[in-house]
Amino acid sequence: MTRHQIGLVCSGGGARGAWEAGIIRYLREELPAQTRPHVRFDILAGTSVGAMTCCFLAATMDSPAEQGRGLAALWTSLSLEEVFRVAGESAWSVGRKMWKATRANENPDGWRLYDLLHPEPLEQLVHQRIAWPRIAANLAKGHFQALAVSTTRIRDGRTQVFVQRREPGLPEWSRDPWTVATEVVLSPEHALASAAIPLLFRSVKVGDEFYCDGFVRQNTPVSPALRLGADRLLILSLGHKPRVAVEPPKLKALPSTPQVIGKVLNALMLDRLDHDLDRLRRINALVEKGRQLGGDAFVEQLNQAVSSTRGSPYRFVRELVVRPSRDLADLARPHLEARAKKESTDALPTRLLHRLAGSQLFSQAELGSYLLFDAPYARDLIELGMHDAHERREQLLAFFAPD
Repeated sequence: MTRHQIGLVCSGGGARGAWEAGIIRYLREELPAQTRPHVRFDILAGTSVGAMTCCFLAATMDSPAEQGRGLAALWTSLSLEEVFRVAGESAWSVGRKMWKATRANENPDGWRLYDLLHPEPLEQLVHQRIAWPRIAANLAKGHFQALAVSTTRIRDGRTQVFVQRREPGLPEWSRDPWTVATEVVLSPEHALASAAIPLLFRSVKVGDEFYCDGFVRQNTPVSPALRLGADRLLILSLGHKPRVAVEPPKLKALPSTPQVIGKVLNALMLDRLDHDLDRLRRINALVEKGRQLGGDAFVEQLNQAVSSTRGSPYRFVRELVVRPSRDLADLARPHLEARAKKESTDALPTRLLHRLAGSQLFSQAELGSYLLFDAPYARDLIELGMHDAHERREQLLAFFAPD
């Protein structure tokens, strides 16, 4: 019997990605001992912070028992002050940067928000805390089969999927003209390009092109995992979906700037996951009905008929989606408010960062939940992730159970 190819799909969401670490930790440490050997990921596909999660897992696939603790330690080592590098700044240095940013003759290409706050420690973390040569080594040893990282090519807005596989070459890819796949040896630049939130983090140059966050067009990369051969998908979505739809109250006045920013950010983060799942389930129903009516021969004949136009065969794909049980913006809000109220003798830039984190801009626009790269928030996210995985325990046991 052919072994199923299990795919892990990790979506983007900035600092919210610590929730994914909680899911991984639960899978590696809290499932029954007899189940854990069956918890494997043959194909990894990630966007934005999900790409970083997948790259970390690919580099540590030879020591799965350590993956949950390793991811948690990575997230809880962060602090807002270090990620945005205000430590060591002064009012004079910040003012000088702002002055230079407004001088067109010194910035002929225009200025950028990250000229003022540099997320360089986050970049150093990606370079130093992921053992990049281990990805190729783990592929060669068969610990997993493929890794895909999705980005957005700034020149034309296309989704660029960077792929590293155990086998050379790429399978036939999507016929969508707005998606391009390239075989590469993945590096820190590919992960950073996938996670470069527009306007906030610097774009990343890979080869001759500049790239930004992959969430712009493909926040939950289901398609790359399927193209690489997954027939079971564990999908980690960072978007909270209430069990009961609640109609938001109508606005009684003109929306504030933070509210508008929030809606724009949410629209950017909105992905096609529900659409992709609906299509996947309809194809599953078609394949199952075909088998009931004509056996496997019917499915083979169907695939022969559509192969020239579709590019890949129909097959039954089992999926399990895990989402946060709480709105992660609500989880971030107390941490943001606490920072704003904190009495501090730190330098002025640090105090301003605290006030900005607790300001209406962050709290109303939900921006804080994406940018709060801070240990206390990360610990809450990891705890929530473990709780949400526990709530799906029986489904996870069934998903990873061997045939």
